[in-house]
Amino acid sequence: MLNKTNPDSKNPPCEVRSSVLQDNYHRQITYLRVSVTDRCNLRCRYCMPEQGIPLRTQSELLSWKEMERLVQIFTELGIRKVRLTGGEPFVRKGILDFLAKLCTRPELSGVYVTTNGIGVDRFVPRLKEMGISGINLSLDTLRGDRFRLLARRDAFEQVMATFNSIIKQRIPLKINAVIQEGWNTDEIIPLSQIAERFPVEVRFIETMPFRGSSARMRSTRTADSIRKVLLDYYGDMKQIPNGQSTAKVYRIPYFQGKIGIIAGYSRLFCGSCNRIRITPAGRLKTCLYGEGVLNLKSLIRRQAADDEIKEAVRRAVFARRRNGFQAAWSRVGSITESMAAIGG
Repeated sequence: MLNKTNPDSKNPPCEVRSSVLQDNYHRQITYLRVSVTDRCNLRCRYCMPEQGIPLRTQSELLSWKEMERLVQIFTELGIRKVRLTGGEPFVRKGILDFLAKLCTRPELSGVYVTTNGIGVDRFVPRLKEMGISGINLSLDTLRGDRFRLLARRDAFEQVMATFNSIIKQRIPLKINAVIQEGWNTDEIIPLSQIAERFPVEVRFIETMPFRGSSARMRSTRTADSIRKVLLDYYGDMKQIPNGQSTAKVYRIPYFQGKIGIIAGYSRLFCGSCNRIRITPAGRLKTCLYGEGVLNLKSLIRRQAADDEIKEAVRRAVFARRRNGFQAAWSRVGSITESMAAIGG
């Protein structure tokens, strides 16, 4: 049997007690993604089966109060950016009030939300009013007929209504487009042209193996091949600095916005990864490809003190794998979760 022990366990334990949240490769963690629900009103082919996934009961999910306490704890550990995800976060009652509370936290430099946009257009003015830092909107196609095939729901016009509302309110916007071989590779250029017309960032994402089943993933369109399509068409693409983002970002002459490419499957950004995530069930994941390494919900519900939770988080982060390949290799079984159950 292969030895799956973490080679980093030899590091001296005193480093775990650093005042900042840092892993054993000296990557400082400043970005927390919180998945508020595993429920979604779409059935995107790259995310879950048509029949959906087994859903957790309300009592199995973190409550808003529990999430608020965790955000407080994590900000005291140095988290400065929080993103709410799902599932679809706006299907959970109370999401707007929770976002509004986060937006008042002085420790946070950014509060963001990722959404599929269905029925969200009516909430956009309030998001603007509360001072949301930015919205990520999932949009894999500009064709209504193809949207029905990809998402298995007839909701394209609702998504576009949300897009238009965000543009009208001038909230910073990123478009997330998952490029799926055999489905929407012919829309790389049309989708990119959104950034020509509007001051948004259109981000092309490699398909990842989080589909909620054990079925084999189709071959994926790589980040390099996506870039080649864009470069062949536009000719001039200048990469610009983008901090610790997962995306490589490019400027194209005469574009109002930018183009981003995320090598989520190739895992090319692990060396600078500054993010961790909390699943809807309250488990801490230090890597998207790894398993939940710490049950935060259990700690909270047995009334663990803040210092105990902080120490447990530090230790979990300090044991983080070098990259997503090592994290996937260390799992007990193969990846069968839906992104909705992990936190997209």
